[in-house]
Amino acid sequence: MKIGVLMGGRSQEREISLRTGEAVYAALKTLGYQTVKIDVGTDVIEKIKQEEIDLAFLALHGKYGEDGTIQGLLEIVGIPYTGSGVLASSLAMDKIATKRMLSYLGIPTAPFMEMDDAIVSELGLQGAAEKIFREMGLPLVIKAPTQGSTIGISFVHKKEEIGNALEEAFRYGHKALIERFIKGREITASVLGGEKEPVALPLIEIVSTTGVYDYEAKYTVGMSEHIIPPRISIELQEVIKGIAIRAYKALDCSGGARVDFMLDQQGNPFVLEVNTIPGMTATSLFPDAARAAGIAFPELVDRLVKLALVRKGV
Repeated sequence: MKIGVLMGGRSQEREISLRTGEAVYAALKTLGYQTVKIDVGTDVIEKIKQEEIDLAFLALHGKYGEDGTIQGLLEIVGIPYTGSGVLASSLAMDKIATKRMLSYLGIPTAPFMEMDDAIVSELGLQGAAEKIFREMGLPLVIKAPTQGSTIGISFVHKKEEIGNALEEAFRYGHKALIERFIKGREITASVLGGEKEPVALPLIEIVSTTGVYDYEAKYTVGMSEHIIPPRISIELQEVIKGIAIRAYKALDCSGGARVDFMLDQQGNPFVLEVNTIPGMTATSLFPDAARAAGIAFPELVDRLVKLALVRKGV
């Protein structure tokens, strides 16, 4: 079987995708698979046909990689691929759509509102900021809803910061997600598909050396600490795992996914987002959780390949 590692791409997260792709490529070679790296661009279909791959291992992050676009192309040409399908990918990539779905199903997520550029044009930036302040108060997190790796995110502690945070979010699209800031522990739950039911891997507590888990902290060795197990009770760990599996199922995820949480001061968990193509770099959380479960990196990669084949019925 020949596996193409689809990596790179055209999103803001290209650099991280290349790191993930290199790690996955090396693991596949170790496992004995015939493997080729494919840098995804406008000619991706031609490259896939030229390489005659039997399966695509998706190591893409961000726009065109995690949002259902490449998944749809692969469905059209009939090539199995790792991770979630078109619907789950597009839902999870849009943080507003994810929060609507979770809220509808009673899965806890932080209070939020959305703001589009049409409302800002009507009210003006200051008017929109006033509306947000009246309805949401402070502190806030304002996000570009279809970006990952903390791109387009601002932490707002003062009323006068709202306008600039909106402008930052609108750099990446036509909508902004405004979320109540939850002060507390940051926990991530990795979920891996199983033969019958998905399984939650050991939880990880994330502690940034700067106090903010931003792009630099995520991808720079030594900028954050992954604490396994997290410093919470076993009972709460099981509650979080259960919520993570519910979120995974709610979005109809497949393969591997990561569900990020914040715990408030009372220990109540709130889902922040669901990542359908978790990073697989040296500093990534998903491989760390797998290692804590006794799953080495090459074995994790192999499991994701096999899950993709099972989903396709191969």
